[in-house]
Formats: sequence, structure tokens, C-alpha cells
Amino acid sequence: MLLRIFRFFSHFPLPVLHCLGSALGWLVYALSPSYRRRMRENITRAGFADALPQAIAEAGKAIAELPFIWCASDQRIGRRVFIKDYRIVEETLAAGRGIVFLTPHLGCFEITAQRVSHDTELMVMYRPPKQAAMKPLMEGARARGNLRLAPANLSGVRMLAKFLKSGKPVGILPDQVPQEGEGVWADFFGRPAYTMTLPAKMARLGGDAPIVLTYAERLPRGKGFLLHFVPFTGSLEGDNAQQARAINAAMEQLIAGCPAQYYWSYNRYKAPKGVAAPAQEAA
Repeated sequence: MLLRIFRFFSHFPLPVLHCLGSALGWLVYALSPSYRRRMRENITRAGFADALPQAIAEAGKAIAELPFIWCASDQRIGRRVFIKDYRIVEETLAAGRGIVFLTPHLGCFEITAQRVSHDTELMVMYRPPKQAAMKPLMEGARARGNLRLAPANLSGVRMLAKFLKSGKPVGILPDQVPQEGEGVWADFFGRPAYTMTLPAKMARLGGDAPIVLTYAERLPRGKGFLLHFVPFTGSLEGDNAQQARAINAAMEQLIAGCPAQYYWSYNRYKAPKGVAAPAQEAA
């Protein structure tokens, strides 16, 4: 039933879906106190309170566009995708080197992997959804074409490392809260966030593979998505905490360019099960 619903809505034009999504965003914001509180707190703490009204609408668009992203034909999706600064990717792939793509919850993060996998095999880390009904839909959508899925566990990390060493790119969501033992506390917009150490480790395992930040900016009036590819220029020297902070700083810069389209309602600052809260938070 869920698949049929998604396929039905996938036939809608993207501008219509985004219009419906804007309304959905405001509806959820009005009806859910916890959602409303977290979104307001996170966006205000980051210094982007002025973008809150737009962020509410953009959050709804992110949901409403999923039928199009997951179920529409490659041809329809391709007509809505525009690319900026892709040369760094092409040159690295042509040289036979792997790439560590870091895609935060910014804009339409579902479409970036789809586009890169048009040109090359790409492996991304995947965590099954909590709702079992969503699993076949999500896995079918995310494993299209040259896109490969690796489980979010030690076995998946080994798969990513092997794939990267063979000169192929991998994709990671760097602002997803990791599980116990897979992260460290590092500042993110001025507050400690449990941050994964995997990106720096992957780059090292891949023979200092270049890190490329990427996100798909949602264009106004449903025109489509502008994919940005930005080389990581920070330093990965130091310990895990310093490396994690460098990655977070790069994410902050990326988000600052498009603050209304970040996933501010995500519980980014939670302490995973078994992880003690940082000293200042506990105090």
C-alpha cells in the first residue's frame, strides 16, 4: 500500500509536491510541540533564527519530494538536477582515486548519491528505517543503478574501506548521530554533539583519499535541485576529537550557505544509549 501511494504521488509535478510540502511543514510544526521546540532551539542556537519560517516550509518539502526522488524515472529526475563544481569529482575519478563524499542533512540529500552513481559505482552507509513498512521502499530506491548499500555496522565499515581502496567513492552522512564507541563529543554550532569519527578514518584507509562535501540545494518554485561539490580544506591532524571538530566546522560552513534547508528538527545533540553526556551538558 505504501509503495502504491508513493508511486501515485511520484507522477505529480515537482512544483506541486513542493507546494503540498510547504503546507505539510507548517501543519506538522503547528501540531507537534516537541518538533516545534527542537526546530526553534536548534536553528536559533546556530544563529539562523531569521530563516525559521522558510525552514518550516523546506522541512515539509523534504518529505513531499520523496515520492518523486524514489519512484520517478531517471529521465524525469535528471531533468530537475543541475550541477555546480563537478570538475573535482571528474578529475579524481579519472585518476583512479577513491573519494569520501560527506553529505549532511542539507537540502535534498537523497538525490546526491543518485546523481554521483550515474557516473560511477558508489557505496553508501545505510541504516534500515525503524518502520518496517518503509524498508523495501527505501532499499529499492537507494539501491538503484550503480548505488551500493553497506550496513551501518563494523561489517559495513569494512565494506566501505575495501571499496574505497579499490579506487571507488563512498558516501557518508557526517551529521548522523553514531552509536556508542563510534563517535566523540565535538562542538557543532556551539554545543557538544556526538560526532562520528568514520569520515577521517575512511580518508586515511583510502590512502588519504580526498574528502568532498556535497549537498543538493532545493531551487525555488520546484525548479529542481542544484548539486554543490566542495573540496574539504580543513585539517585532519590531531586526535579523534580534533578531527571530528574539523568535519563539523566544514559542515557549519556548508549549512551557513543554505541555512533554511538544514534538517533542524533532527535531534543532533542527543546522547546515544550507553554514551555519557559531555561534562558541560551534565552540569
